[in-house]
Amino acid sequence: MRFEQIGALSLPGNPQKPNEDSYGATPHAACVFDGATGLGEMLMPGKSDAQWIANFAMRRFCAHAESGQGEIRDWLRGAAEDAERSFLALRRRPPRENYEIPCASAVMTAVEGNLLHILWFGDCALMLRGPDGGFMFIGDTLSKRESERARAEKTSRALKHRPADASVRDEFLPALRASRNLVNTGNDWLFTPDPACAGHAKSANVELAGGTLLLLASDGFLALASDYQRYTPDELLSAVQQHGLQQLADELRAIEMADPAGVKFPRFKTSDDATALLLRAVA
Repeated sequence: MRFEQIGALSLPGNPQKPNEDSYGATPHAACVFDGATGLGEMLMPGKSDAQWIANFAMRRFCAHAESGQGEIRDWLRGAAEDAERSFLALRRRPPRENYEIPCASAVMTAVEGNLLHILWFGDCALMLRGPDGGFMFIGDTLSKRESERARAEKTSRALKHRPADASVRDEFLPALRASRNLVNTGNDWLFTPDPACAGHAKSANVELAGGTLLLLASDGFLALASDYQRYTPDELLSAVQQHGLQQLADELRAIEMADPAGVKFPRFKTSDDATALLLRAVA
C-alpha cells in the first residue's frame, strides 16, 4: 500500500505574519506540523521560531521516512535529533525558560503493508474514511480546542474585552507562558528539539484498505468542526470529498471574518494558520 496525494493547502492566519504550519508527504509517510506561536523573544534565524520548527521537522521527518530505515517513531526521533543539533548551533542564546523553546503539535502517519501507523502531539489530527464508508477520527483536537475556547471566554469576560482583542492575549500572556513552561515535563508533550519527545508521541495503528481517504490537518483547519461546529468531523471529511479543500478553506475564513472579535466563537485570534493534506491509500 502507498499514499497518493489528492490535495493540500496551507494558509496563514494573518497574511502579514508567517505561516507556522507545514505539511509533507512521501509514498509511504505523511505529516502535518503546527508550530506553537512564540511567547517571547525569537531565538532562531528566520521569520519566527514556530515557523522554523514546523518546516524543519516536516523536512527531516520526510527525509528519514524516505531513507527506508527504521519505522515511524525512529523517523520522528531522527527529526528531533536533527532539530536539536540545529537549535544548539543556530540559536542566539540558550532559552531562559521552557516557554522559549520552539515546539509544535503534529500528526504523522506511515503505511506498512496494510497497516497504518499514526503518531500525534497536541491538537493536530487525522480523519479516515474507508471504502465501506466507515469513519474514524484520531487525535485530541476536539477536547483541546474546547479547553482553549473556555479559556478565551473566561479571560475576555474578566477583562471586559472581546476574546480576540489583542489586549486579551496580552493580559493572558503570563498564564500562557506558565502553561508552555510545563510542556514536555509531565504528560503534555509536543515536538521540540529534544529526541526524548519521540517516545511520548501518542500512537495508534489501523488496518488499512485500498481506497481509504486520509485527511491530516492542523487545528486551524479543523476549527470548522471543533470551534465553529459548522460540521461534525464526519461531515467535514465528506465536505472535503465533495467540494475540495479550497472551498472549505474559503468557508472557514468567511466564518471568521463574520466574527473577527471572537464574540460568537470565543478565541484568542481572529484566524489561525490552517493546513490540510488529503491522501488516498492505493495498492
